[in-house]
Amino acid sequence: MAATLNGVLENNLAESIIKSRLLMVGAGGIGCELLKNLVLSGFSNIEVIDLDTIDVSNLNRQFLFRKEHVGKSKAQVAKESALKFKADANIVAHHESIFSPEFGLDFFKQFTLVLNALDNRAARNHVNRMCLAADIPLVESGTAGYLGQVTVIKKKLTECYECQPKPTQKTFPGCTIRNTPSEPVHCVVWAKHLFNQLFGEDDPDQDVSPDTEDPELAAEAGQAALSTEAKKDTIGGIERKSTRSWAMETGYDAEKLFNKLFRDDIKYLLSMENLWKKRRAPQPLDFQELPGKGEAMCTGVMRDQRVWSVQECADIFAQSLAALKQDLYSKGDGGTLVWDKDDHNGMDFVCSVANIRAHIFGITLKSKFDIKSIAGNIIPAIATTNAIIAGLIVMETLKILSGNISKCKQVYLNRIPNDRKRLLLPCALDPPNPKCYVCSEKHECTVMLNTQKVTVRVLQDKILKGHLNMIAPDVEIDDGKGTIILSSEEGETEENYDKVLSVFAVGQSSRLKCDDFLQNYSLTINIVHVEKLEEEKEFEVVGDISQFHPTETTTESPVEGHTNGASKSKATEEEDDLLIVEDQVTPDLVSTGRKRPAEDQQDALLIKRKKQESNTEDNEDVIEIS
Repeated sequence: MAATLNGVLENNLAESIIKSRLLMVGAGGIGCELLKNLVLSGFSNIEVIDLDTIDVSNLNRQFLFRKEHVGKSKAQVAKESALKFKADANIVAHHESIFSPEFGLDFFKQFTLVLNALDNRAARNHVNRMCLAADIPLVESGTAGYLGQVTVIKKKLTECYECQPKPTQKTFPGCTIRNTPSEPVHCVVWAKHLFNQLFGEDDPDQDVSPDTEDPELAAEAGQAALSTEAKKDTIGGIERKSTRSWAMETGYDAEKLFNKLFRDDIKYLLSMENLWKKRRAPQPLDFQELPGKGEAMCTGVMRDQRVWSVQECADIFAQSLAALKQDLYSKGDGGTLVWDKDDHNGMDFVCSVANIRAHIFGITLKSKFDIKSIAGNIIPAIATTNAIIAGLIVMETLKILSGNISKCKQVYLNRIPNDRKRLLLPCALDPPNPKCYVCSEKHECTVMLNTQKVTVRVLQDKILKGHLNMIAPDVEIDDGKGTIILSSEEGETEENYDKVLSVFAVGQSSRLKCDDFLQNYSLTINIVHVEKLEEEKEFEVVGDISQFHPTETTTESPVEGHTNGASKSKATEEEDDLLIVEDQVTPDLVSTGRKRPAEDQQDALLIKRKKQESNTEDNEDVIEIS
């Protein structure tokens, strides 16, 4: 192999390829193409990490997998398929999460460099921090339909993955979801919340019952319309209780659930007369009196491609409800189900429920195929995009191994050629952000919150894990005593979770020392006590990285990213099917507001600015409900 490589590459580069040890994280759309490219380029020592298993929907673009591989480990099958290209390659496959403690700092230090082919932001953040701690180069990548990008990250030389702000999530007010939906996506979000209420983890932020605190009801007319009986903690005269408890008492009876959700709750909404003065009022449905009952079912179009009738939706609702009930009971007491767009019963449930609700509110019904795209918040992945990006990853890898990391570029794949017929637009790597709390020498940030209201649990879940992307944080007060208020060791500080920070004398100008040994990362948080923040936020990170690189245009882009206390979401890992970008602006048309450099850098800088507004990533678009 060395002789073959020497005939194509410089001798020192050929030797580096043979001796190098690569870590590839992710074996999906980009990963399959990348692993194939690596072994055909002469790389022999590769480790692959991927927690996912192969699904039928992967087969149209993840070409290392076949139908007989469905249900098997992506990492393991990718290894076996790649060995057919190069039988003597030393490939180690890990069917594990990259967050597993076994992949700590010592593990990362084994490798020459790391190549990311990931599908979610949380994992990207983690690998970014591990590579910074190990001081090894990282080649980052992502695709979104026809768009793609590749960049190189090296400690103290380039900006890290978290130096740039990530676009904020698209949010919908909870009252819109629960009371006044007007778009199909509102109904789909409500349907996913209903799934969680019936089968998943109990989350009060995902209540599907009518919202009696709707801001529109604050008007005098609205309060007058809301009768004394309606203000009680009842719906339709029935004492309110958790949706799960009520459903279990009925034995998940389809007719009773249907009539409660789509007849009684809708009638209750109609009693809020102020909501319907300027909008179409919803029309309640009864399980036994559905429109289209007895009509022949359309059989000329594939089931998932056609729009189901209301009667058909009701039938599928009942069927999927029964199947999910059995799945839930098989989990035993306390067991829960997790919604997955590729689970047949879960997807049927969400599709039927969303369309029934859409019919009630006069919203256009959608096919299961369309609702799957909305519910998974994805656009179809393009196989050729993955292939191009995988090729670019190898090109940047070769530059690093040849000792020319200074020649590495950020490369963007455009959707359409620009005026000079270019699809690939390279630009120079940015230096580190001096105010980044991840890669700068001063790992410090300031958090504004009410110490008399914010609990240790909120500090852990929403601030440290949710916003600052830690995995297993330990927190002590920098007060000379070293008081520990949060430990990553199970059970050590659980009694502190529901206590507010002021109980531990955390107040104005307090400093918290936060350590994440899994990421080998430390951060000091300066606390600023405030009685109340704007928009009813629980906290605000002052001097957050999003303020250091402000975007100059405001194209809305629903991309999963940082959250704050104003809303809550669960960032689930998703396939490399990509996000929906609404009102998308072609990157090479976005104005940067900066003076243009030499002609050959012009388009690269334009698309680079677009990166700040809509990062191309293989991840799920998480829609937040505020």
